[in-house]
Amino acid sequence: MSFSIATSGLNAISEQLTSISNNIANSGTVGFKSGRAEFASLYADGQALGVGVTSVAQSITRSGDISATGNALDLAINGNGFFMVRDGNGAPAYTRAGYFGTDDSGNLVNKLGMYLQGYPVDANGNLQVGTVGNLTISNDAMPAKASDSLDFTANLNANAKVPETKTFDPKDSTSYNDTYTTTVYDSLGREHTLSQYFVKTEDNTWQVHYVMDGERMEGATQELSFTSQGILSSPDKPVSLTVAIPGADNMTLALNYKGSTQYGSDFSVSKNSSSGYASGQRTGQAIDADGSVFAIFSNGERKLQGQLALANFANPQGLSAEDGTCWRATRQSGDALLGAPGTGLLGAVKSGFLEASNVDMTSELVGLMSAQRNYQANTKVISTNDNMMNALFQAV
Repeated sequence: MSFSIATSGLNAISEQLTSISNNIANSGTVGFKSGRAEFASLYADGQALGVGVTSVAQSITRSGDISATGNALDLAINGNGFFMVRDGNGAPAYTRAGYFGTDDSGNLVNKLGMYLQGYPVDANGNLQVGTVGNLTISNDAMPAKASDSLDFTANLNANAKVPETKTFDPKDSTSYNDTYTTTVYDSLGREHTLSQYFVKTEDNTWQVHYVMDGERMEGATQELSFTSQGILSSPDKPVSLTVAIPGADNMTLALNYKGSTQYGSDFSVSKNSSSGYASGQRTGQAIDADGSVFAIFSNGERKLQGQLALANFANPQGLSAEDGTCWRATRQSGDALLGAPGTGLLGAVKSGFLEASNVDMTSELVGLMSAQRNYQANTKVISTNDNMMNALFQAV
């Protein structure tokens, strides 16, 4: 009986050594989760039979260190959750190894060619949260967009005097108080300069004149009125300004002066935001903390391409480990619970970072020495038992 008990000990320790050696071998594997052999005693009708390994528990909920890589498509999850990927057959898998890239079609894929999953966008760029599919970054150029709005917030100096020259002339600085220039774009993506000239006409009342590309827009003026507390009272909604552009569509701007003030301090602009941009080519990509995927263009704009979907499980320990630092869902783990990064119990995504293996080398080496001693002790039991049997046979 002692032979079989010692043999069970050797078998169990061999499985423990397999687990430890696998941990050490994967100490540099991105997203790897260490395993631990768990022993249990064996009995039959109260008779000791030795020891066995009941399972190899994975430390899935323990995160590894996160380090910067500088690659925008290297991703780490700061918290709970898994990246969801699909292989060529459409079978889902889950991973914490966040090294991703793009294939020839712009699909986000990992090193095994598995497709990163998330919420795509429709033709109008609207996120389709109810649908999960392959995330793709389009290589198409971004067409030009004509400016159609201008949000302008400024403070006009209440101490300013009415200009001496009563007839406005953009070339005569004595005919206006302040000016500010904004870049706008026509339907062909060409830049134009829209200058606003502010002329004080009386207390709490100003007039705005507009000049496009150095040419005064005759008849295009807007009156700004302020209360005695310096708050803009009129206009109380955006005003429309239409400009004829040679060779392009007429540009119609909605100018919004909301929030502008008139206090006894120098003229200053706190907000000057115009829509529109020139055409651009894709120059890169970016992924925000909430998993939103953007294409970056040479005109400085970025366009939403989709959003990552992270998965979590009722029992992550029940996941089945697969090649490529991936896991598959099982009956023990339950079905995947999907959501956007940063929502619920899901962690945020860090772009330009990778999660290292969570293997503790010191602990593993200590465990290796302990397993070695236990293995030697069990072989000593077998050797001692063999000597005793030889002595018994010789005595007979």
